[in-house]
Amino acid sequence: MDFREELKKAVEVIQKGGLILYPTDTIWGIGCDATNAEAVKKVYELKKRAEGKGLLVLIENEVRLNSYVREVPEMAYDLIELSDKPITIIYPQGKNLAENVYAEDGSIGIRVTKEDFSRSLCQRFRKPVVSTSANLSGEKSPRSFSEIKDEILEGVDYVVDFRQEEPGNPAPSGIIKLDVDGQVEVIRE
Repeated sequence: MDFREELKKAVEVIQKGGLILYPTDTIWGIGCDATNAEAVKKVYELKKRAEGKGLLVLIENEVRLNSYVREVPEMAYDLIELSDKPITIIYPQGKNLAENVYAEDGSIGIRVTKEDFSRSLCQRFRKPVVSTSANLSGEKSPRSFSEIKDEILEGVDYVVDFRQEEPGNPAPSGIIKLDVDGQVEVIRE
C-alpha cells in the first residue's frame, strides 16, 4: 500500500476504537484515539502499564494546543518553534481528552509532530492520537521496527506498513514540564 492508503487504513482503525502500531517522529508508537477512554484502556492493558501514569499524545500543530490544554504557557510556543529535535511538553492541566490519558495530577504530555506520517494521521483524524513506545512497561523501547516484540505486534489491530525497513536508533523526544507560572523542569534532554 502507498502512504495515502496506509493513512486511510490507520484512521479507520482508530475511528473504530482500535490500536495501531505506527512510525512517529521518534520511535515506533502504539496509538489510538486520545479522546476514547476504552481505546486508551486497551493501550494500558497491552503495555501492562498502570493507569494513572498518563500517556503522551501527538497533535499536528501548536494551534491545536488550546483545544487540549487548560492554560498554555506562552513559553510553550517558543520551545516548540525553537527546538531542533522532537520535544514533549507536559502541561499542568489537560482538557477534552479521555480521562485515563492524563497523569494522576491531571497533567498531559503533548508533542507537536513534524514527521510526515504521524502529522498526516493527526490532520486526517482531526483529534489527538496517543503515542506511547511500542514495548511492555518497564522494558527497553525498541530502536527499530524489527525489535518490536510479537506480543505488541499481535496486540494491536493494525500495523502500519510504512518506514518499517529504516535502520534503528532514533532518539526518544526531550521532555519538559511547564507550569502556568513559567517554571520549567527538564525531565529528559
